[in-house]
Amino acid sequence: MTVLPKRNSTAAWQAQDRRHVHPFTDHADLHRHGSRVITRAEGTYLWDSEGNQLLDAFAGLWCVNVGYGRKSIAEAAYRQLQELPYYNTFFKTTHPAVAELSEILVGLTPKQFNHVFYGLSGSDANDTIVRMVRTYWNLQKKPNKKTIISRIYAYHGSTMASASLGGMNYMHELADLPLPGFVHVRRPYWYAEGGDLSPEEFGKLCAKAIEDKILELGPDNVGAFIGEPIMGAGGVVIPPSTYWPAVQDICKKYDLLLIADEVICGFGRTGHWFGSEHFGIDSADFMTLAKGLSSGYLPISAVMISDRVAEVLSSGVDFNHGYTYSGHPAACAVAIENIRILEDEKLVERVHDETGPYLAKRLRELLDHPLVGEVRNVGLMGAIELVKDKKTRKTFEPVGEVGTLCRDHCFANGLVMRATKDTMMISPPLTWTKENVDEFMRLATIALDLTAKDVGKK
Repeated sequence: MTVLPKRNSTAAWQAQDRRHVHPFTDHADLHRHGSRVITRAEGTYLWDSEGNQLLDAFAGLWCVNVGYGRKSIAEAAYRQLQELPYYNTFFKTTHPAVAELSEILVGLTPKQFNHVFYGLSGSDANDTIVRMVRTYWNLQKKPNKKTIISRIYAYHGSTMASASLGGMNYMHELADLPLPGFVHVRRPYWYAEGGDLSPEEFGKLCAKAIEDKILELGPDNVGAFIGEPIMGAGGVVIPPSTYWPAVQDICKKYDLLLIADEVICGFGRTGHWFGSEHFGIDSADFMTLAKGLSSGYLPISAVMISDRVAEVLSSGVDFNHGYTYSGHPAACAVAIENIRILEDEKLVERVHDETGPYLAKRLRELLDHPLVGEVRNVGLMGAIELVKDKKTRKTFEPVGEVGTLCRDHCFANGLVMRATKDTMMISPPLTWTKENVDEFMRLATIALDLTAKDVGKK
């Protein structure tokens, strides 16, 4: 007779979980060891089903900007669900929550953005932008101007179109991606690829790669360029100061639509409302918003559309695109309350003036560690680069093994930090204090020391 685990136990939940397919998971390892069961959260802390407390230095997936356990957000959703739990925004219909949120977003974003289109995730928002880019150039009588340029190792989502926008080879290989009409150029990753060039020289070189690709394909065949102000999932790649000014000039020169993917950088993470402000990106035609828009409390995304594009898309034709839950009332109510918290508690200003600079100061202390080649951050978004040889920037082989070791030591010692290849990434709630940064440093140092011991044994 099979002995079943007790209901509501770690073993029971793991047994139930094995029947599911997880996003971005090594399923062989999952079945060997079982899933991690997170049961509750408060502030910046998580607790698993065994009662272990974890400091979340990654804000869920870059998204819980105002921290966990915000009762006012739950109450905003509850009130909206009682009053109007659902209605669509198709066919000339609206509701108060979506109208009010739209006005708020127009007020927060750069002046050229006076139009909003809603979805549920960054993936479907970028999918929507692909549709809009193609529609725009068709209406402009330039039907060949469709190819979109992105960067190698960029992440823009997981749908067929948004994964094609992204430059993750491991996402492309098994699904016959990218689709036609998407190409990728080098990323502005100075530490890994800059060689003997100064960051400023390298920034210009990476921008020139975009121009070279435009000339290779023909300007009449290229419709847009997409980029995150800071490449998030690709390793928190902070471009040199020369990069974005040159990119904007190139897009203007060849009449490309510019897409600023703010899914990760938006809503205060960089110490500005949007990463575009930090880099002076003032000529974008689209901005992709999600994650911090609701701090992950309910799924919602938004595409901000410039006046230039909106005037063409609304020129007497139907834009036949949308989602059942575009502008969902409860999600909009949650986003409104989330933005109120960011404003009233001055969390963006705190990141800019206090916790972002303090994190930068404390991270620099890790440069004395034998595994750490570089640390970098903008606001509360940062990375710790693990290398085999600090002087030559030589990486470990196989790439990713040491990062995985460090990640596992983090979890085992009460810290959530993500690894991309051998880069450890930081993206905590914006509610972090200096004391939280100090706690992070203590736990991260433990994990790095344990990783160094493992590397020494190997």
